[in-house]
Amino acid sequence: MPRPLPLTRDDFRLFREIPTRWMDVDVYGHVNNVEYLSYFDTAVNGWLIEQGVLDPRSSETVFLVVETQCAYFSELTFPGTVRAGIRVARLGGSSVTYEIALFAGEETTASAQGRFVHVQVDRSTRRPSAIDGARRALLDSITEN
Repeated sequence: MPRPLPLTRDDFRLFREIPTRWMDVDVYGHVNNVEYLSYFDTAVNGWLIEQGVLDPRSSETVFLVVETQCAYFSELTFPGTVRAGIRVARLGGSSVTYEIALFAGEETTASAQGRFVHVQVDRSTRRPSAIDGARRALLDSITEN
Protein backbone atom coordinates (compact mmCIF):
# COMPACT_ATOMS: atom_id res chain seq x y z
CA MET A 1 0.00 0.00 0.00
CA PRO A 2 1.47 3.40 -0.91
CA ARG A 3 2.19 5.83 1.89
CA PRO A 4 -0.59 8.45 2.14
CA LEU A 5 0.12 12.12 1.64
CA PRO A 6 -0.51 14.32 4.69
CA LEU A 7 -3.88 16.05 4.76
CA THR A 8 -4.14 19.80 5.27
CA ARG A 9 -6.38 21.99 7.40
CA ASP A 10 -8.40 22.79 4.29
CA ASP A 11 -9.57 19.16 4.24
CA PHE A 12 -11.61 19.68 7.44
CA ARG A 13 -14.51 21.79 8.72
CA LEU A 14 -14.38 20.61 12.34
CA PHE A 15 -11.41 21.00 14.71
CA ARG A 16 -10.86 20.13 18.37
CA GLU A 17 -7.97 21.39 20.50
CA ILE A 18 -6.06 18.96 22.71
CA PRO A 19 -3.15 20.09 24.89
CA THR A 20 -0.20 17.71 24.99
CA ARG A 21 0.77 16.53 28.47
CA TRP A 22 4.11 15.86 30.13
CA MET A 23 3.16 12.19 30.45
CA ASP A 24 2.56 11.93 26.66
CA VAL A 25 6.28 12.31 25.91
CA ASP A 26 8.60 9.30 25.68
CA VAL A 27 12.35 8.93 26.21
CA TYR A 28 12.96 10.18 22.67
CA GLY A 29 11.52 13.59 23.58
CA HIS A 30 8.38 13.50 21.45
CA VAL A 31 4.78 12.40 21.96
CA ASN A 32 4.72 8.59 21.99
CA ASN A 33 2.94 6.90 19.11
CA VAL A 34 0.24 5.34 21.32
CA GLU A 35 -0.91 8.80 22.43
CA TYR A 36 -1.95 9.69 18.88
CA LEU A 37 -4.74 7.10 19.07
CA SER A 38 -5.76 8.55 22.42
CA TYR A 39 -6.00 11.97 20.76
CA PHE A 40 -8.30 10.46 18.10
CA ASP A 41 -10.55 9.04 20.82
CA THR A 42 -10.51 12.27 22.84
CA ALA A 43 -11.33 14.43 19.82
CA VAL A 44 -14.27 12.34 18.60
CA ASN A 45 -15.87 11.52 21.94
CA GLY A 46 -15.34 15.03 23.32
CA TRP A 47 -17.19 16.43 20.31
CA LEU A 48 -20.08 13.93 20.61
CA ILE A 49 -20.44 14.72 24.33
CA GLU A 50 -20.27 18.50 23.85
CA GLN A 51 -22.91 18.29 21.11
CA GLY A 52 -25.25 16.51 23.51
CA VAL A 53 -25.64 13.27 21.56
CA LEU A 54 -23.61 11.08 23.92
CA ASP A 55 -23.48 10.74 27.68
CA PRO A 56 -20.98 7.98 28.48
CA ARG A 57 -22.63 7.38 31.86
CA SER A 58 -26.27 7.20 30.86
CA SER A 59 -26.89 6.96 27.10
CA GLU A 60 -28.86 3.86 26.15
CA THR A 61 -26.52 3.35 23.21
CA VAL A 62 -22.78 3.97 23.21
CA PHE A 63 -19.96 3.77 20.68
CA LEU A 64 -17.25 1.12 20.77
CA VAL A 65 -14.01 1.45 18.83
CA VAL A 66 -13.55 -1.48 16.45
CA GLU A 67 -10.67 -0.24 14.30
CA THR A 68 -7.93 2.36 14.34
CA GLN A 69 -5.11 3.17 11.98
CA CYS A 70 -2.52 5.96 12.02
CA ALA A 71 0.18 7.23 9.65
CA TYR A 72 2.88 9.43 11.17
CA PHE A 73 4.57 12.31 9.32
CA SER A 74 6.20 14.60 11.91
CA GLU A 75 6.64 14.73 15.66
CA LEU A 76 4.27 16.26 18.18
CA THR A 77 5.88 17.64 21.34
CA PHE A 78 5.23 18.88 24.87
CA PRO A 79 4.36 21.57 25.62
CA GLY A 80 2.07 22.09 22.70
CA THR A 81 -1.44 22.09 21.37
CA VAL A 82 -2.75 19.54 18.93
CA ARG A 83 -5.60 20.55 16.67
CA ALA A 84 -7.54 17.50 15.54
CA GLY A 85 -9.43 17.79 12.27
CA ILE A 86 -12.39 15.40 12.15
CA ARG A 87 -14.58 14.32 9.26
CA VAL A 88 -16.83 11.35 8.56
CA ALA A 89 -15.64 9.22 5.65
CA ARG A 90 -18.48 6.68 5.87
CA LEU A 91 -21.73 6.62 7.81
CA GLY A 92 -23.31 3.16 7.85
CA GLY A 93 -26.36 1.80 9.60
CA SER A 94 -24.66 1.21 12.95
CA SER A 95 -21.06 2.26 12.25
CA VAL A 96 -19.20 5.44 11.47
CA THR A 97 -15.70 5.77 10.02
CA TYR A 98 -13.91 8.97 10.93
CA GLU A 99 -10.85 10.41 9.27
CA ILE A 100 -8.80 12.40 11.74
CA ALA A 101 -5.69 14.50 11.21
CA LEU A 102 -3.54 15.88 14.01
CA PHE A 103 -1.93 19.27 13.44
CA ALA A 104 0.85 20.68 15.64
CA GLY A 105 -0.04 24.21 16.76
CA GLU A 106 -0.80 26.36 13.73
CA GLU A 107 0.80 24.00 11.18
CA THR A 108 -1.26 23.55 8.02
CA THR A 109 -0.06 20.02 7.21
CA ALA A 110 -0.93 17.01 9.36
CA SER A 111 1.68 15.56 11.70
CA ALA A 112 -0.37 12.34 11.70
CA GLN A 113 -3.66 11.11 10.33
CA GLY A 114 -5.77 8.02 10.37
CA ARG A 115 -9.05 6.16 10.62
CA PHE A 116 -11.17 5.62 13.68
CA VAL A 117 -14.22 3.34 13.42
CA HIS A 118 -17.06 3.41 15.94
CA VAL A 119 -19.94 0.92 16.12
CA GLN A 120 -23.00 2.07 18.03
CA VAL A 121 -24.21 -0.63 20.43
CA ASP A 122 -26.90 -1.09 23.03
CA ARG A 123 -25.25 -0.33 26.38
CA SER A 124 -26.40 -3.53 28.08
CA THR A 125 -26.47 -6.14 25.29
CA ARG A 126 -23.46 -4.76 23.34
CA ARG A 127 -25.34 -5.58 20.12
CA PRO A 128 -25.15 -3.13 17.18
CA SER A 129 -27.84 -0.48 17.13
CA ALA A 130 -28.94 1.82 14.30
CA ILE A 131 -27.51 5.34 14.29
CA ASP A 132 -30.47 7.66 13.82
CA GLY A 133 -32.01 10.93 14.93
CA ALA A 134 -29.77 13.67 16.32
CA ARG A 135 -26.65 11.50 16.21
CA ARG A 136 -27.08 10.73 12.50
CA ALA A 137 -27.81 14.38 11.70
CA LEU A 138 -24.71 15.51 13.60
CA LEU A 139 -22.49 12.95 11.87
CA ASP A 140 -23.99 13.89 8.49
CA SER A 141 -22.93 17.50 9.15
CA ILE A 142 -19.24 16.54 8.90
CA THR A 143 -19.52 13.83 6.25
CA GLU A 144 -16.96 14.18 3.49
CA ASN A 145 -18.59 15.20 0.21
